Formats: sequence, C-alpha cells, structure tokens
Amino acid sequence: MVSDISLQVSFRGAIHEISLPSDAPIQSLHSALEKLTLVPSSLQKLLFRGKKIGSGQEGVTLAQVGLRDGVKVQMLGSTVQELDLLNATESEYHRKERILRERALKPQAKLRSTGSSSVSATQYRFHKLEPLNHLPDPPSALARLSKLANDPAIQHIMQKHKFSVGLLTELGPHEQPGLLGLNVGAGQAIRLRIRTDAYDGFRPYLEARQVLCHELAHNIWGDHDNSFKELNSRLNREVAEFEAAQLRGTHYLMDVRDTYQPIPNEDGEVVGQVLGGSGTPLNDSIEDRRRRVLEAATSRLTKQEEELEQSCGTAKPSRTT
Repeated sequence: MVSDISLQVSFRGAIHEISLPSDAPIQSLHSALEKLTLVPSSLQKLLFRGKKIGSGQEGVTLAQVGLRDGVKVQMLGSTVQELDLLNATESEYHRKERILRERALKPQAKLRSTGSSSVSATQYRFHKLEPLNHLPDPPSALARLSKLANDPAIQHIMQKHKFSVGLLTELGPHEQPGLLGLNVGAGQAIRLRIRTDAYDGFRPYLEARQVLCHELAHNIWGDHDNSFKELNSRLNREVAEFEAAQLRGTHYLMDVRDTYQPIPNEDGEVVGQVLGGSGTPLNDSIEDRRRRVLEAATSRLTKQEEELEQSCGTAKPSRTT
C-alpha cells in the first residue's frame, strides 16, 4: 500500500509543508513548489543531505531519490521576474562597458602625466564582479560587491600593494559552511560570504570588508604563517589610516597609533569601540595614552585576525613578490 509522505521544503527563510504519495514522480514535487513559490520547475534546485536531487531524474519517484516522511529539503531558485530584472541589469552593464570601450579606442589629446596612477588604476583592481544568479536578488548582491570593490580604502591598498583580482564573487550561504572567504589561485578569484545564512539580507558591510582585506593578503601568502599575519595586519592598519586621513580632509596618512575611531556601517551600526574608553586619568601623559591605544588596537586586531583565519578556506603554497 502506497502511503503519503510529508516534506518540509525550506526556501528563502520560509518552510513549505508538502504531502505527496511516496511513489509520486519527483516532477510532482517540482510542480507543487512552482505553485507555492512561483519559481519554475526548470529553475528549481533541490538539495537533500547536501546533494542535488531532481535534475535529469524525470520519472524517478520521491522514494527512489531517498525522500521519506518528515525529511527536510532546501530549495534554491529565481522567479521569471527576477531573471528578467537580472537580464536587464546585465544588459545595461554591458551597454556601459561597450560605451567605455568605444571611448577608449577614440584618439585622445595627449596630456602631460605626473605619474602612473591612471595605469595602476586600470591594472590593480577587481576586473570582474559577479553575483550568484541562482540566489535571491542578484542585483542587490552585485551592488554590495561593487561597493566593496570601489571602497576608497580598498582601492588605496590595492594600488599601494599592486593587488590585481580577476573575479570578485559570492560564497553562497549553503556552500562550505563555516567559511567567510576564499582566495582562488592567488588572486584569480576571491569569494566572500556576503549574505546571511537565512538568505534574508546581507552581512554587515565592515565585516565583509575586513574579510576582503584578509583574502587580499592571500594574493601574496597562501598559508596563515607569520609573513601572512604581518601583511594582513598591515592592510588593516593602512585602511584605518586612510579613512582617518579622509575624515580630517587631508591626504596625509597619520599614524594609527595616535588615534583610531571605528567607521560606522551603512546602517549606522558602529563596529568595534572607541579605543581608550572612558575613565582615563587626566594626568596621563600623551605617551601613556598612545601606549594604551596601541595595546588595545593590537589586541583587538589580533583577535579578529585569529577568528578570520578559522573562517578562511585559502590554503596553497605561498609566493613571494
């Protein structure tokens, strides 16, 4: 006797309860999900125990693919409307790229150059940004990647250290749990976990930027050895120095040991605390205050860097500059 089985399908933070006969074809599950989520069957990706099911398995029953009563299945996919929006965004992006290429081919008036900044700006950068199209709202993910790639402090350290990255993309919440970032091929690609695990938004911007600094250091050093740690710490200091100088309206890069103020993220949330704190003795010397600030900054950055090392999937032989 054929009995019904109840499945719990998770999609974008919502749980859908579906009951079907155990001998029903897998396509029946796809059809039911299409009615509930508006995601076409052809665009659905079903994950069970970390493996993809349903693709190319027409006619195979739910029981034959291992589904039984009470199991949980995760679904990924995009609606037709979302794909249309993504295609429109990509078309506009390619249109702008074509215009820029055409402008570059036109003869330009020769100007006296005072440096090689224009050359380095085109060479030391993220050459391509790419969201994961099968995840929700790819345009918003592309906007977050673009904000990271065009962050003035990130651009500053990329020019200074001559970092070039072929592709900046996402690390999906369901991919390699526990990892926040991954550098592939010493800069061929950097993947960042910018979304929340529940697919309901994005992680704090400054958290993602710190992970990006960590992965940029892997352009030079593969293992988390002392050479890597020294460069990673240096990048974080230079980001803080650059932003402190910008806040004061100067291009002079001040010593971060004099003062450090965390930059609030786009939601107004301050990441970290003002170093030094309250209750500072009024009779302390400048050197004493600088020493305490330096010790606090060093301790905080060391702890954060150690935590990031546990969430980084990069492991490859190091290369020297």
